[in-house]
Amino acid sequence: MSIFLASFGNQAFAQTVNYHDLTNPVVILETNLGKITIGFFYDDAPKHVENFIKLSLSGYYDGTLFHRIIPGFMIQGGDPNTVNGDPNTWGIGGPDERLNAEFNTIKHNRGIVSMARSADPNSGGSQFFIIHKDSNFLDEQYTIFGRLVTQESFDTLDKIAEVQTETNDRPIDPEKVRIIKATVASESDIPNLLVLSEPERVQSIATSSTGNQKYESTEHGIAFSVPEGWLLQQPDKTQPNSPDVVAVGPKIGEINPVISLTVQQTNQRSLDDLISEKTETIKQVVESGDLSIISQEKTTVHGNEAYVINAEGNFSSNGQTYNVKFREIMIYDTEKFYTISYSNGINEFDSQLPRFEETINSFKILTESNENNNLSSKSNETQGGGCLIATATYGSELAPQVQQLRELRDNTILSTESGTVFITEFNQFYYSFSPVIADFERENPVFKEIVKFSITPMLSSLLILNYIDIDSEEEMLGYGIGIIVMNMGMYFMAPVIIVYSLKRKFL
Repeated sequence: MSIFLASFGNQAFAQTVNYHDLTNPVVILETNLGKITIGFFYDDAPKHVENFIKLSLSGYYDGTLFHRIIPGFMIQGGDPNTVNGDPNTWGIGGPDERLNAEFNTIKHNRGIVSMARSADPNSGGSQFFIIHKDSNFLDEQYTIFGRLVTQESFDTLDKIAEVQTETNDRPIDPEKVRIIKATVASESDIPNLLVLSEPERVQSIATSSTGNQKYESTEHGIAFSVPEGWLLQQPDKTQPNSPDVVAVGPKIGEINPVISLTVQQTNQRSLDDLISEKTETIKQVVESGDLSIISQEKTTVHGNEAYVINAEGNFSSNGQTYNVKFREIMIYDTEKFYTISYSNGINEFDSQLPRFEETINSFKILTESNENNNLSSKSNETQGGGCLIATATYGSELAPQVQQLRELRDNTILSTESGTVFITEFNQFYYSFSPVIADFERENPVFKEIVKFSITPMLSSLLILNYIDIDSEEEMLGYGIGIIVMNMGMYFMAPVIIVYSLKRKFL
């Protein structure tokens, strides 16, 4: 007889059961919205099945919430932090002991129970998720260990998926989705078991990822595709060089192949400046011998300047060392640069390289490329030039305002047809002289300060658009033209009138 015990604060729970004596053990999760009964795939994920049953016996799941609910995708639970912890900690809790992945060929179809994890494949603990609607892009990347085995379970799943949520997909009323108690029983003791066939499986790793899935972002003004079947994620951007988009492929060798995209502002730095910064960043790793540069060269990608670097190195995780190969392509544009990286085990690198090349070939810069393609001065900008406002305010207290205006342009003005036409025409005029002034600003700090001082009221007036409800194409065009004319009057007409008056007075 086995006794498993877990404690949370002043609470302690235990269920005295030797589950090996049970016939096909199942776990029943009793919630406020109904029961969820889970059967297991012992042959596919024996360690995960044992872990889940032991935690259920110990009372580990009693009082926990389904803290992440995404209808049409999945519901996630099993975090002890949700018993009475700060909601900001929900999703990061679990036992100290972690499980190595037991990826298998079962598909993530409706009712499947799979182990949640971090980016490290071998980081499973107590958190699990139940698939609400078929989500086969997860196949072979998360460990499936069970499935729902009663109709009541599916009904409860649907009820939980319908619960109203707030930020980070958290339930607004947590008590509706709390697991009151988890118990273990024999399958033969469960009434109304569904007659289920063998789970649907992926045919083979070689054929599980075909074609591609498109990703498009109005925030970043880009679009590209990643291999079909790869898990596409948008992780929190904790620092400027953190990836904005990550696609994780099915594990073939020691590690999962990964394609990532990082979007950053150029802040008036040239491509050569960025290359120098990259070289300096990885210098210490190269000197330590952990990273070896295979090749590096300048090239062009869809008409944009680019820099390609190939490298390989040794990296450790959980006490194990992996030989990893990388290819990174930095694509340079006037205001932003885009770093697209591919990494995989050395032995498997070439097998997925064509998929990475498909991603590169599909990459498009949307908003900015449409604007910049119309600029006759673009060839000059690669040697200098650029936006005189961005150059004048770079590194100053006005830089956040400039960035805010860029976002306003991308998200508001360029969301309308008339706004797009107006901005395109205005840019043709603006960039006919702006690069020349921007170069002069770089060469003359005093002149740069004069320009910064003179454009301060203009930046404030343009930000008026943040507080205006624009309900039509005509209103957008009217406000845009009105503010531009107002600023033209401020910086062109007023000086002319003053100079003319002084001439009449003193001549």
